[in-house]
Amino acid sequence: MKHRLMVAAALAASCAFSAQAFAAADPVQERQAIFKEYKKTFGAMGDMVKGKTAYDQAAFAKLAVKMEQLSKQPWQHFPAGSDKGKSEAQPAVWTKPAEFKKEIDTFEGRAAELAKAAAAAKTVADVKPAFGAAGQSCKSCHDGFKKS
Repeated sequence: MKHRLMVAAALAASCAFSAQAFAAADPVQERQAIFKEYKKTFGAMGDMVKGKTAYDQAAFAKLAVKMEQLSKQPWQHFPAGSDKGKSEAQPAVWTKPAEFKKEIDTFEGRAAELAKAAAAAKTVADVKPAFGAAGQSCKSCHDGFKKS
């Protein structure tokens, strides 16, 4: 009986610790980690588009799907008050939420279009328009909502 109580207590303590650690996650660090993945993923696609590396349709399509998945992830990490510390977000993220949401929606849509184009592409020329549109969407959001 004591053994069961000890196991139950240890399990409860570990769950409480895990929940506390999860709740204490820094939203700035969380979103920056996701944006680093954006940069890595988009950069690998960009190298193919620019001819720095050979175009590989399967690899590009896989990267485009990853980008589509990533496109939905950072936005939950912009809660009110997370403009402190090493944040690169401009105050407009919180003072102009409708405009920020419009940029998010545009980017998510363009990331989905890129994944669709990449899946059907035969050549790098087939993905260039969708890649360019996704890149322009990134730039537009950075121009209005990221510190330079």
